[in-house]
Amino acid sequence: MSLFDQVNLAEISHPDYPGERLVACRNPALATERARKRLALLAATELELAKIAAAVVAGRLGGAGKIGIRVGKVVGRYKMAKHYRLDITDDRFAFTRNQDTIDSETALDGIYVIRTTVGPEQMDPAKVVGTYKSLARVERDFRSIKAIDLDLRPIHHWTESRVRAHVFICMLASYLIWHLRQAWAPLTFTDENRPDPTDPVAPARRSKAADAKAATKTTTDDLPAASFTALLNHLGTLTRVDLRYGDHNTGPTVPTLAEPTPTQRRAFELLSTPIPLTLK
Repeated sequence: MSLFDQVNLAEISHPDYPGERLVACRNPALATERARKRLALLAATELELAKIAAAVVAGRLGGAGKIGIRVGKVVGRYKMAKHYRLDITDDRFAFTRNQDTIDSETALDGIYVIRTTVGPEQMDPAKVVGTYKSLARVERDFRSIKAIDLDLRPIHHWTESRVRAHVFICMLASYLIWHLRQAWAPLTFTDENRPDPTDPVAPARRSKAADAKAATKTTTDDLPAASFTALLNHLGTLTRVDLRYGDHNTGPTVPTLAEPTPTQRRAFELLSTPIPLTLK
């Protein structure tokens, strides 16, 4: 553990992984959360096991098989079987904690290892960790494609070429959404100026401006802040109508745009484009 006295990561090597760099990371926040969760699961397990022991003593439960089934359900539910020594007979049930396994697991709380074949000349250990954590944005984009924004599935196509075309169009739409999220960040709760982390392993922190937007639900332009989906829905209320003057057949038709709200005007300003009267 002395490796982590000053920093939360250390690069190591192991003969089982030739040609790979191993970056061991220790996240103190994750270590605290795992310790808390383990104690809660141990307490919940012991509460249920104590009920079974009381039932055996009272004679309401007997037989090693029946007792074992009840005990198995409890330790299976909480995934704590490895942390207990169980003594089951036809007329007796007792349990004690296996402190050795608990201590061994506790020693690894918050520690994980990242494997990479990228050389140190391309990425130092901190960059490896930062790049790995950035995969969360990729996962968010896939969730957006599948369910949140684009509803990739269900796919109502049967031929390979059409399925590929469908997925390709969804990928193009996802790319457009990525740019829109960046451009409209001032109107949403997105952190526009997230501070660079001093510790790549520690949880990311939001800027004070982002916290202010979340607390006041107001942007720096004194406009209502919204989620990206809510902003799209609001833009969907901007309508265009065709006004016909005079005779229905010969009178002139004038396309007229509804009066945009301040948020709608600002959204198009951030895209550096005027609000269109027609769709091209």
